[in-house]
Amino acid sequence: MVSIEDSRSHSHCTSNVAARCPRTPSYYYYTPPPSSAKVSRSFGRSMRTIRSNMFQADQSGPIPENSPIVSENLTDSVIDLRLGELANKSSGNSKSPSSSDIDDMLDISRAFTDFSACSSDISGELQRLATVPDSGPSPGPSPEVEQEPCSGFLDRETFSTEIIESITPEDLQPTVKLCVDGLQSSSLAVKRSAAAKLRLLAKNRADNRALIGESGAVPALIPLLRCSDPITQEHAVTALLNLSLHESNKSLIGNAGAIKSLIYVLKTGTETSKQNAACALLSLALIDENKLSIGACGAIPPLVALLINGSTRGKKDALTTLYKLCSVRLNKERAVTAGVVRPLVGLVGERGTGLAEKAMVVLSSLAGIEMGREAIVKEGGIAALVEAIEDGSDKGKEFAVLTLLQLCGESAGNRGLLVKEGGIPPLVALSQIGTAKAKNKAAKLLGYLRESRLEASSSASSSSP
Repeated sequence: MVSIEDSRSHSHCTSNVAARCPRTPSYYYYTPPPSSAKVSRSFGRSMRTIRSNMFQADQSGPIPENSPIVSENLTDSVIDLRLGELANKSSGNSKSPSSSDIDDMLDISRAFTDFSACSSDISGELQRLATVPDSGPSPGPSPEVEQEPCSGFLDRETFSTEIIESITPEDLQPTVKLCVDGLQSSSLAVKRSAAAKLRLLAKNRADNRALIGESGAVPALIPLLRCSDPITQEHAVTALLNLSLHESNKSLIGNAGAIKSLIYVLKTGTETSKQNAACALLSLALIDENKLSIGACGAIPPLVALLINGSTRGKKDALTTLYKLCSVRLNKERAVTAGVVRPLVGLVGERGTGLAEKAMVVLSSLAGIEMGREAIVKEGGIAALVEAIEDGSDKGKEFAVLTLLQLCGESAGNRGLLVKEGGIPPLVALSQIGTAKAKNKAAKLLGYLRESRLEASSSASSSSP
């Protein structure tokens, strides 16, 4: 058991304590002693595990087992926040949805569950820290200076999974306290190291996340989100992301005022920091009342910027977060105003990355409001969706025809544009050889097009002498 008193100063370490905190010239090493008691320890599920389990449970769903989208996400995804929860929540703005509408909502939710991914700890910190070389053994004692409790633990750079696994429940609390105290140190290096350790401790274990949340780490991490040192900022934002995976920590993080600082990271951070800030906002948005707050604080424009300028990973994180936020009508309006439609339409033509399907799901959400439909048509969305019906994946074709239904269901002008863009032949083919859902939607949309032609023919006949 490591206690604060036992490790108060290296100059007073006994041989037993020195074994726990051995020293080298450049680095310090800390390994908590094994506990004599065999304590059962529960592992928290990473969100990658949660997504994989949901995929296995739903293998009979509409996504084929050999779908490239599925295999891509099983390898590229690191966490997947539980967007399946959307399937159990009805929209506050909808009025008595029909069974068909409910099926569509469930299908869209499964789409983001099955091939959605949010990045957590994707920067390879374990590999990076593990490659820092250890110096040889110390030739002899060096002059001691007054140090913080067990400062070797915070000063050490190489802190791997093996060390995490060796920390028993009895040793975890003083370990976390050392890190939380380190966050308030006057030394930037100690703050950086403390944030990195908390990031790793919160990565996989649910009980670690709960304890760290209760220890006062959250208010101490938030100021580091505005740190000018990019590595410290990255450690802090990722630590908060990992902590947010524990349900009770979501409210704790939101109530501590983290939203504006996470948006600051989304605007100013490194690529990895921006990705993890987006995912942290997504995690907080799983609490419904946070959605409006996140939108009101200005999260949507930098998410659109990440969608335009980010890596493939960043684009996926931005799409997933935008989809969640845009379940609220006011955020749909904010997204359209921020110019999200043009990059979304551009992504519809992407192949092999999983971005096209996600982009069409967000477009389908935005098509639920008038200004969204107008923007999609203005940016050439009808032509892009027709191409997706011709060349897209089976799931992509389903989303494309669903969005076209929303655009054309009550607009004769949009139906005319669909015909001009050559939409009838691919719709006829889809109605015959598509998936069950795609066939149904294609047949319904073809029915609307026939009605328009009949109305036009009737109008022409009545106007002739």
